[in-house]
Amino acid sequence: MRPDTPAENVDHTAEAARLERTAGLYPEDAEALLLQAAAHLELSGDRPAATALYDRLLSSSVSLDDPYLVRALKASNLWEYGHEAEARAIIEGVRAGSPRDPAPWVIVSEALESHDELEAAHETFTEGARLLLTDVPEPPYATHPLLFGRHRVRRMLGVAHDEWDTLADTLHSMPVSLDELHDPKRVWSLGSDNPAELEAEISRLRAELGAYRAALSRPFPVAVLHWTAEELTELVSAYASLSAEYPSHDEHLSTIEASLRELSASGTPNLGIVTGTVPSYEAFAASEGASPEDAALLPQYATTLAARGRAVAWPPQRQASCWCGSGRLYGDCHGG
Repeated sequence: MRPDTPAENVDHTAEAARLERTAGLYPEDAEALLLQAAAHLELSGDRPAATALYDRLLSSSVSLDDPYLVRALKASNLWEYGHEAEARAIIEGVRAGSPRDPAPWVIVSEALESHDELEAAHETFTEGARLLLTDVPEPPYATHPLLFGRHRVRRMLGVAHDEWDTLADTLHSMPVSLDELHDPKRVWSLGSDNPAELEAEISRLRAELGAYRAALSRPFPVAVLHWTAEELTELVSAYASLSAEYPSHDEHLSTIEASLRELSASGTPNLGIVTGTVPSYEAFAASEGASPEDAALLPQYATTLAARGRAVAWPPQRQASCWCGSGRLYGDCHGG
């Protein structure tokens, strides 16, 4: 599907089938591709087929990059076609697992919210925020929906603002404030005969649409390329000219962290890291009709991996494992 294809012109069933075929050709990207296929099946109305794809991923012998995300999506989908009890059980399992990625927290919280379980949605949003944002000086880009969703539910519950609500207001950059967007009385303005109220509602809807477009305009992170020690040794052994790019593995890791911090300081949001492999890089070079020794290919390769869903968000939480694979906590390793 072309990125500029209007949503109403998409054949979701055909697109899901194409993505499934592509997943067969690129097994290393199967998780991201099959999740996209499941999303198209949900949009087509074939929710049982989407559940079958989620089950296929969860039962795979290959370990998943984000099993909690797959479970959260499955729960949300199940509830939409009548399997409430199973959905609730999966949601409780996701919460008990305490994932370090904000996406599963947002998905299960919104599933509860959409079925009028506002107290449970509030508890879940808050639980995720407490886990991921306690003692974090600057909330990572990926955690913003967690704060915005929590703010929305709290407005519907009519509770007073707290520190995280204030933080959500600060992070929100649209011209209409979060308090207006999340005003539970908005539904009444849609039936109003007052032109001023209708005009205000149109402005709010435009602001919401702008926020959605801003999120969709950044479909994958600005990613920096990472090599494990073994892969880097193989790379520079096969292509000696690249040793100028990578004098040592330790220096390579330090350069990644420094580059990401510099990008973050310059205001670039949604940063990530992609891990390369030599066979994948060689295949990419061949597809570009270029030599793997061409260092100019490296950033293009990183962008391609990110577009295929291979990026891991940076920075990790300080108590999460470091991105470098050392097994140490990020705060005690490159986040120190």
